[in-house]
Amino acid sequence: MDMVRTYEEAVAWIHGRLRLGIKPGLKRMEWMMEKLGHPERRVRAVHIGGTNGKGSTVAYLRSILQAAGYSVGTFTSPYVEQFNERISINGQPIRDEEIVELVQTIKPLADELEQTELGGPTEFEVITAMMLYYFGKQNIQDIVLIEVGLGGRLDSTNIIYPLLSVITNVSYDHMNILGDTLDQIAAEKAGIIKSGVPLVTAVNEPEAWDVIAKTAAERKAKTYRLGVDFIVSDRQATVEGEQFSLVTPFAEYRDLRIQMPGAHQVENAAVAVMTAELLRLGYSFLIDPEHIANGLATAAWPGRFERVSGNPLIILDGAHNEAGIRSLVETVRAHYPDKRVHVLFAALTDKPLERMIQRLDELADTITFTTFDFPRAAAAEQLADLSSHPQKAVTGDWVGWISEKKNQMGSDELMLITGSLYFISEVRKRLKK
Repeated sequence: MDMVRTYEEAVAWIHGRLRLGIKPGLKRMEWMMEKLGHPERRVRAVHIGGTNGKGSTVAYLRSILQAAGYSVGTFTSPYVEQFNERISINGQPIRDEEIVELVQTIKPLADELEQTELGGPTEFEVITAMMLYYFGKQNIQDIVLIEVGLGGRLDSTNIIYPLLSVITNVSYDHMNILGDTLDQIAAEKAGIIKSGVPLVTAVNEPEAWDVIAKTAAERKAKTYRLGVDFIVSDRQATVEGEQFSLVTPFAEYRDLRIQMPGAHQVENAAVAVMTAELLRLGYSFLIDPEHIANGLATAAWPGRFERVSGNPLIILDGAHNEAGIRSLVETVRAHYPDKRVHVLFAALTDKPLERMIQRLDELADTITFTTFDFPRAAAAEQLADLSSHPQKAVTGDWVGWISEKKNQMGSDELMLITGSLYFISEVRKRLKK
């Protein structure tokens, strides 16, 4: 298959690169950017790294910028409904034909690269190159929000020189790749800090912060840290989500509202506001307080504590590591303290599964483990073995399990479907039908 002509062929070619696994390093990216005439230099970007909350932070910041009338490109992963979401403009995925054109541009380079000692580019490198070419040459935006794929230092997105950098937080995830202590993981995340480029962060663990502060100081990057330089107060759970106030070095905001519930979402929103303020002050973006308030109030992000049904109550949440599960458990307890919780869980094998399942055991009235069609998906039995819940079960047919459970549930019950975002994406497609 040499020429890619259809969307199906294009996406199949991209996904076919998964066999190359993850190859850290920027050499292949540099080679492709050189061949494409350095599109990455023409992208005005905010670079967003961190363990959890990258996607939600992008959603809040995009929403604020759109409220202010800007056209905003985003690069996020993984996708929830369709592959094209990964490269979007104002929340709209780019068209199938554009994906085909981009693959037609990048594939010959990938083929050529494969013949060199650098080896062929991975799936993520290919998608990153497509995105930078798109936003740097074909469809230049006012600003592009670029989410880090994995880690930071050696991530293929780190080829950019952004206006601002954001590190949401640092906790345990992908330990087999990023190291297994917080300071090792923080060092990888801190790799996105560029010289003289301000950094906004919500990192609070001392050992992670020490690494980030040191890197920022070496690179003369001014830092704005949540809880120190900008501070949240009066946070309270509302029916729709959360309400809070925020003081930054430049302004004070009373009673900001967000739709996504959870203390961690308040942190993500605060980080987005601080970033928007720096765009206003450092780069003349015309962003007013009402743009900030309206942007936060309307921001939504699928698969993040998403209520897909009210009666019976069904919530989807892609909590795919320990910190994510911890936040999820707190959020359920705060918003639905009196409900009986039925958990359905599936996950990938490279996660701290034991600790994740322990936390869910504490929350759940019943917990059911399943698996789904994905290369690294853990077997249902493997997950169940890690649970000590008296009411644990295993199902090979989660579609059947959901529809049966739905019919039995009363008004005091809550179905919580969580784990891998890839699994949540599958469930969501089914439930939307």
